[in-house]
Amino acid sequence: MADLTGGARRDPLSALRQPVPPDLARRAAAFQAGHSQPVATRDAATVALLRDAENGTGIQVCLLRRVSTMAFAAGMHVFPGGTVDPADVTAQPRWFGTSETNVETDVETDIEADIVTALDAEPALARALVSAAVRETFEESGVLLAGPDADSVADVTDPSWEADRLALEKRQLSMAALLARRGLGLRVDLLRPWARWVTPEVEPRRYDTRFFIAAMPVEQRTRPIPGESDRLLWLSPATALAEHLAGQLAMLPPTVHTLRELAEHASVASVLTAARIRDLSPVRPKILVRDGEAHLLLPHDDGYDHAPTPPASAPKR
Repeated sequence: MADLTGGARRDPLSALRQPVPPDLARRAAAFQAGHSQPVATRDAATVALLRDAENGTGIQVCLLRRVSTMAFAAGMHVFPGGTVDPADVTAQPRWFGTSETNVETDVETDIEADIVTALDAEPALARALVSAAVRETFEESGVLLAGPDADSVADVTDPSWEADRLALEKRQLSMAALLARRGLGLRVDLLRPWARWVTPEVEPRRYDTRFFIAAMPVEQRTRPIPGESDRLLWLSPATALAEHLAGQLAMLPPTVHTLRELAEHASVASVLTAARIRDLSPVRPKILVRDGEAHLLLPHDDGYDHAPTPPASAPKR
């Protein structure tokens, strides 16, 4: 499959995407006519949590269904994730697993440096994105990608961990403070940057989201957590896509495309290896109004390059 940012092939799922909602179509028309300006983007991180299938027939990915009352992506099946919190920037925890040997080249690489480079961000923001990715995954699925050293992960089965999770969720505790008190550091070797998606300029809520993939620690378990989601599923990427196309799992385009890419891999190790050579150029969907109809276009869709140039975006906040 061609890469979204450089492929020439038309996306076969483009005709099956959910129609643009009427209110968003109206915003797109006003935006296209020059009557409105884009809002600022917010930095965000989301994590496709992966595990190898028990029967050895590929991989499974964790999906959450957002509750219908959410202001953004209500009812959608998504990966755990959310916006970068100020505490993710100002208080950053230790990182473990900062080097590994590539089995193909027998060359040791610095994982931390690779992640910072791949994220194309200032080191402080890159570390904040990783911290947010780990924090949101713990808040929304109960999985903590952290441990006391580079070879183990935390045991989060003790009931006291739920109080810590709630404190994180309510922003009464930072990830760095929690891990310092528990004597832990982030296991950065378990996750990799995978993609970067920027919300279309016409949306009232906009995010500059880094997508990560992460290996599910075998010592931990996901669990449904009430609040932002009301359902937790482990599915193969192919099954999730099939159910999406059948109208059973509502998803946003970035989730659909990530699943399509993951479906090409037979193991979590294969995904982690592929992540090393990913192109993380921002994918910027556009909403084009033509003949009274609103269409969502991706970089490789017909007409994307001819869509109107948007006004200058507001600065990030």
